[in-house]
Amino acid sequence: AGVRHDFKPAKRTWAALGVQGTAPYFIETKATAFLGEQGQAAISLSAEKEVMLTQKTVFIPELALNLYGKDDHELGVGSGLADLNLGLRLSYEIEREFAPYIGVNWSKKFGKTADMAEHHGEKTQDTQFLVGIKAWF
Repeated sequence: AGVRHDFKPAKRTWAALGVQGTAPYFIETKATAFLGEQGQAAISLSAEKEVMLTQKTVFIPELALNLYGKDDHELGVGSGLADLNLGLRLSYEIEREFAPYIGVNWSKKFGKTADMAEHHGEKTQDTQFLVGIKAWF
């Protein structure tokens, strides 16, 4: 439980209640519900799974989506499914604490959110290629 504050594109404060854990088949999941000051409601869901291809090579598919209870033109989101993000990463663990990776992310806006984006001249889908390092101490 906690509080979320958005600074851009519009200032919003949300109450948040979420759960995080491992679902069956070792799928890491997160689900968070948000309630805004002016009656806005949102749900954020995500899941990822680490698939060991070898003892050091890891394939990680990831899925995330956001749903909103009503249209919010200041935030540029419509009611229902707002967006979906799919990601794939391939990582090589030099050490468990240090792993370079490459990947691709694909995102798409749906419904009224896509309509609002098109109205403002924005793209409704995007593909990004990733190169990075996962490190922890």
